[in-house]
Amino acid sequence: MPRAVGTVGRVSGPGGELQRRLGLTDAVVVGAGSMIGAGVFAAWSPAAEAAGTGLLVGLVIAGVVAFCNATSSAQLAAVHPQSGGTYVYGRRQLGPAWGHLAGWGFVVGKIASCAAMALTVGAYLWPEQERLVGVLAVLLIAAVNIGGLSRTVAVTKALLVVSLVALAAVVVSGWTSDGADLGRITPLDGGVLDVLRSAGFLFFAFAGYARIATLGEEVRDPAVTIPKAIPRALGGVLVLYVVVGVTALAVVPASLLGATDAPLRLVVEAGSLDALAPITRVGAGIAALGVLLNLIPGVSRTTLAMARERDLPEWFAHVDGRRSLPLRAELTVTAVVVALVLMVDLRGAIGLSGVAVLTYYAVTNASALTLEREQRRWPRPVAVLGLVGCIVLVVTLPLEAVLVGAGVLAAGALVRLVTTSRRGPASG
Repeated sequence: MPRAVGTVGRVSGPGGELQRRLGLTDAVVVGAGSMIGAGVFAAWSPAAEAAGTGLLVGLVIAGVVAFCNATSSAQLAAVHPQSGGTYVYGRRQLGPAWGHLAGWGFVVGKIASCAAMALTVGAYLWPEQERLVGVLAVLLIAAVNIGGLSRTVAVTKALLVVSLVALAAVVVSGWTSDGADLGRITPLDGGVLDVLRSAGFLFFAFAGYARIATLGEEVRDPAVTIPKAIPRALGGVLVLYVVVGVTALAVVPASLLGATDAPLRLVVEAGSLDALAPITRVGAGIAALGVLLNLIPGVSRTTLAMARERDLPEWFAHVDGRRSLPLRAELTVTAVVVALVLMVDLRGAIGLSGVAVLTYYAVTNASALTLEREQRRWPRPVAVLGLVGCIVLVVTLPLEAVLVGAGVLAAGALVRLVTTSRRGPASG
């Protein structure tokens, strides 16, 4: 997944190396801050529609798959300490075609995530004009990124505070409702396929969890710190999500949660503390804007890297000299996101993102399986579980999302085939 923030502690030391300034607590905060974003404000809707109260089981499944994916990413990051994520890991461990699949899956998945985040901004801030607000949000963030705004760990911490305050408002307000009743949660709804589908949707709420795996050069004693930080960050976030999910289901019927694009707004409005409603709406909007602030440049830079390797048209490899950024890629990504905001709904965007990103992580786990014994930090079965989990969650997502996602991934393979055949085989 994309890095939720730009440069964490990225201060050059002797020889231009990064300083190891982050301890265990810092790594956990960065990981949690990368996950607790706008996804938690939106993913409950399609999950509730899919499995009702069974989404709580789906949430745990999504968390387990996320853990497996993050551990595979961490192991691979230690072996290949360079930018590019699974695009690099797949190329090095499995071959260029697999690297391309991962890179294209990342680009497609994160563009869909951008559209989902933009629609989330509209759903919470001005639901009557959801698409208009979404488009304006994308254009605003694109203008900020082109202007060269610097992003640091402080951004992650600030957004984490905003998200936590908004979620606290949801929980506190929800339990002031006269209708709050834990009895709504049982019996759990949905069959096995329904629960797995909800897990595929809720996987979206863990976006950013692999950020910890990219901190190898910036934490003290990474061989010890990173293996400790990943389960702690994921465990803490999972507990928080369970609390929010239980509150939502205890206060608002699952059928109503599944019928809105702003499910947590319903929870707050059901309570007696009306003053907390603006906190949730504005908090969700700010969290979504923060995710957009980092997703759009992340996608554009992956597009740049793929173009340099001839996995995408070389036209995207251009870097604007005056701004020192991949302007063509950035503007193209922005245009595609705007088009998606105008064409798809929130559930469609989350579903497409799930198909593409889970494909990306399937390649991650497959790459981890090829590591030598001395390169492993977690048992091999963890990567096996992650690979199987990704595949299962993909195929249980809505058929339309699977077909569209498969078609877009196939189109990416065709583009690579045409591009490489015209210019000769890519190196590496």
